Amino acid sequence: MTVFELRSCVARQWSPQIGDPELTGWVTVLAYAVAALLSGLVWRRLAGDPLRIFWGVLVVLLAFLAVNKQLDLQTVLTEAGKCLSRAQGWYDDRRVVQVAFIGTLLIVLLMAMGVLMAVLRGRIAQNALALAGLILVLGFVMVRAVSIHNFDQILGGASLGVSNNFLLENAGLVLIALNALWLLRRPQGRLRPR
Repeated sequence: MTVFELRSCVARQWSPQIGDPELTGWVTVLAYAVAALLSGLVWRRLAGDPLRIFWGVLVVLLAFLAVNKQLDLQTVLTEAGKCLSRAQGWYDDRRVVQVAFIGTLLIVLLMAMGVLMAVLRGRIAQNALALAGLILVLGFVMVRAVSIHNFDQILGGASLGVSNNFLLENAGLVLIALNALWLLRRPQGRLRPR
């Protein structure tokens, strides 16, 4: 399958459009953007500090997820995989490839978390909310990417009159934003380890 054929196949299933035009979708995009902006301010304030890596990762990840929230870019990847698997004749065995992909992604995420834990060494307490928020956001993204039927039913439900999907995705963003605000309110010298 050529690149042109792959692009044509994907284009039949996906086109750039607003993925979640509801108010909750736009509120979530705004939450990603605010959390990314606040993380960027913390990152800027930590010049020369190894902790800057953690907050820099948050900036890039949250900015990407803000864009992805409305463009639904993971669908492009999913459709490309379907097109390739059909063209190459292994579509019926796709579960093995899906499990391998998810396993690889999980290993990469665990390794990245290990690196971030090393960066946070000795400073986990002052960054605990952001770390918990990151874990929530990544967990939510993984569950949505895997699209496990039982989890989809839970996410599709509602609590307090609001979708669980909205609540879970935004909970992590709120934690990251709160941690960033707390760090930004501290005097500059108090962000450094003693």
